[in-house]
Amino acid sequence: MMSRQHPRHLSLLSTVAAVALAATALAGCKTLGNTDTTGSITSPSAPRGEEEWRREADALGERFRADPRDPDTAIRYARALRATGQRTQAAAVLEQATITNPNNKQLLGAYGRALADAGSYTQALDVLTRAHTPDQPDWHILSVQGTVLDQMGRHDEAQRYYASALKIMPDEPSVLSNLGLSYALSKDLKRAEETLRRASAVAGADKRVRQNLALVVGLQGRFGEAETIARADLPTDEAAANVATLRRMLAQQRAKTKKIIGPQGLDPIEDPNGT
Repeated sequence: MMSRQHPRHLSLLSTVAAVALAATALAGCKTLGNTDTTGSITSPSAPRGEEEWRREADALGERFRADPRDPDTAIRYARALRATGQRTQAAAVLEQATITNPNNKQLLGAYGRALADAGSYTQALDVLTRAHTPDQPDWHILSVQGTVLDQMGRHDEAQRYYASALKIMPDEPSVLSNLGLSYALSKDLKRAEETLRRASAVAGADKRVRQNLALVVGLQGRFGEAETIARADLPTDEAAANVATLRRMLAQQRAKTKKIIGPQGLDPIEDPNGT
């Protein structure tokens, strides 16, 4: 869920809650707080500050301009750009590098992620398809393809990609986390919780997996339990603030739903439009 120190968690909570409660399209990912070895297709996280990322971007930018054909430099430069919020520029850097390296799978994978990060989902799917082959599938790419499909509202398709990734890497927590959030977006919160609990039980699972679990538990109205889960990784005040925000969002959505359908109401998770 969100944190003052990690605003993307607020974006995640707002986005997933809005989708689960009102069946709107996921925007800006994930992400879906989707985690792959990327920490999702959102801006990469790392134990360093933005200023350090900017210095790295400046240094790598000079190297890239000197030799834009070097795929390793392009990938590293794009990563630094994404970390400083320059998503469109990151995609442009990788696009330029792919012109002279059209068959470099690693480069294509990074380019596909960057396109999705910039919101170019259809183009991202096309590029990611070329980043691996049916006879040699890459579970990382399969998971990213799933997150892109989720952002396009194609949840059933996304879940098939996650299932394929899990055949290659069983119990990989990042893929399970993506799958769990995909179920949440499909408004199957029970299955989402089961999957996220499975992911969080894996040794070494990223803390975002537990925050996603806390979110899904909270979406079911079990706020005390959600706060307990969130406190495993966040200070007590931040965990409490997350749950308070979720309570307000649910209350607002419930009020909006009642206004649409009349005084008898519906379960707040249901879509008032029946979609």
